[in-house]
This record gives sequence, C-alpha cells and structure tokens, in this order.
Amino acid sequence: MAPSADETGPHISRQFNQELEKVRTHMLRMGGQVEKHLTDALRSVAEHDSQLAQQVIEEDLVIDRLEREIDIECSLIIARRQPAAGDLRLVLAIIKAIRDLERIGDEAARIARSALQLAEQGEDPVDLGEFHQIGDRVLGMVKQALDAFARMDAEAAAAIAGEDAEVDSDYHDAIRSMVTHMMNHPESVSMALIILWAFRALERIGDHAKNISEHVAYMVIGANLGMGRPLPKK
Repeated sequence: MAPSADETGPHISRQFNQELEKVRTHMLRMGGQVEKHLTDALRSVAEHDSQLAQQVIEEDLVIDRLEREIDIECSLIIARRQPAAGDLRLVLAIIKAIRDLERIGDEAARIARSALQLAEQGEDPVDLGEFHQIGDRVLGMVKQALDAFARMDAEAAAAIAGEDAEVDSDYHDAIRSMVTHMMNHPESVSMALIILWAFRALERIGDHAKNISEHVAYMVIGANLGMGRPLPKK
C-alpha cells in the first residue's frame, strides 16, 4: 500500500530542508576557504613570502573545484525539488555567490603572483602602505558579506555598498600616487606596474564582495539593491 500524502509530505519537506541547509553550509565553507586564500595572499606580499604565495596559487584549483561541486548541488536541487519563492531565491543566491567567491579566489591568486615578483626584488620598490590599507578593507568586506549571508542579514549586506565606494576612492588615489612615483622614478616602472595589477585585483575583490551582499539582500527580501538603492521600508 502506497504511503499517503500526509505521510510523505513532512518527510519530503524535511529532506528538502536538509538539502538546502547542506548546500548553504558548503557555500559558507567555500567562503571561509576564500577568506583564508585572500588573507594568505595579502600576507605573502607583506612578508615577501614566496612559499606562501606559491601555496595560494596552487590552492586556487581547490576553490575552482568547490565552485563546480556546489553549482552541481544547486542544479540538482532545482531539477528535483523545483523550489519556489524564498527557497528558490536561496538557491539562486548561492549559485551567484559561489561565482563571485571563485573570482575572488582568482584575484587573490593574482596578488600572490605579484608577491612572487616582488619577493624577487628583495625589498619594496615603493611604499606599499596604501596597498595594505586597501587590502585590509576588502578583506573586511569579504568577511562582512559572508557573515551577512550566514545570518541572512539584509541590512548588514546593504551597508557593504558604502565600503565599496571607499575602496574605489582609495584605489583611484593609489593609482595617482603610483603614476606620480613612476614619473619621478622611471627606473622602478616595471615593478610599479606589478603593484598596479595587485591594486586592480583588490578593487575587483571589493566589487565581488559587494555583489555577494546584493545576493544576500535579494535572497532575504526579494529586492535587488543594485546601484545603491536603499532597503524597502517595512
């Protein structure tokens, strides 16, 4: 005798909730890996650590693999469960967030490659104070975005847009400083260009952290906060 709808319904619903929580946990674990990846990349620059930089580059493959695995999990949930409303927004937010996390991993690997080249120089050809300042800020943005996702906090997510505006401003100031330095010290142009690429990687990481925050807001309230739009009034 086949089980009744009342018997199967709660069981299926419980299984579905477990699948959603599992894929959400996997996404946050990937986020933790990416956060460590970026932390190590920044430290490899600060400490002229070629070994750590090489480790970051190699571990980028792990992040790529995690992105593929979680994407498959989400695709299977959509195909089998056909989620709707909030559940569907959660799955779509995870799919979008892991793509941004994978790209943050790529940018961290680019920073690590810059660290390798800078380490060969032996000492910093220019003052890297601005680089470390922006690096700390974007690392904080990544942490805030992941925390907002974990807590499903749309207000915390919306606040990250302001942080990204500060990163963009600092980035443009740093570019002007680097151009001035190259004009005054043409012998350091090749190394300064390496640092410029590292700055560009940081700016892109800030953009991806902001993207994740927007995915959080969409997941929680079903509204797109792109272009700095405020949260809808309750």
